[in-house]
Amino acid sequence: MSFGEPNNPYGQPPQGQQPGYGYPQQAPQGVPPQQGYGYPAAPPAAPYGGGYPGAVMEMPGTVKAARVMLWILGVIQILGGIAIMAFGGWFADQLADSSSEFNNTDGAAAAVTGVFVVFGIIGLAFGIWAIVMAAKTAKGGNGLRIAAIVYGSLVTLGCVVNLFGGNVFALIGLVLGILVIVFFAKSDASAYFNRNRHQY
Repeated sequence: MSFGEPNNPYGQPPQGQQPGYGYPQQAPQGVPPQQGYGYPAAPPAAPYGGGYPGAVMEMPGTVKAARVMLWILGVIQILGGIAIMAFGGWFADQLADSSSEFNNTDGAAAAVTGVFVVFGIIGLAFGIWAIVMAAKTAKGGNGLRIAAIVYGSLVTLGCVVNLFGGNVFALIGLVLGILVIVFFAKSDASAYFNRNRHQY
């Protein structure tokens, strides 16, 4: 038996053929390398587990922080709205009881009460909006992220107006509003809210 026979499995391989068939060969130029015995390489892992189908994407820390800020802003605005309406009622009573040069103090009291009630309802609406967004952050989509940015912008604008009016407490809302905008506008927040939510 010749060692050069092509059908002999124990002989030396013919010229030009590489030894060790059955083992992974080096991939030709331009072909991505394979892993193992012909199995494709695993897909690259994206941040927060997005690289594998069905993987649950974890909420980024900035989104968690912004969610807490939405809860805080919502509670503050609801309490503020209730306080504004209560103050409006008290102020209207004081105006009605006090002596005035105007004959129709009841009309003035009603107008003052109406203004305070309107501002109180606006505060309540903003507070409820913030709480609903905070509650739906875990399952919300990109629309919620945009709504939170709009909300933060409106809160920031309102706090700037209040600061010019001499309300130093508006600094709290101003800082929180700016942070809500920044945290929801970041790229990791965008990736989180644009994730595949079919696994939830």
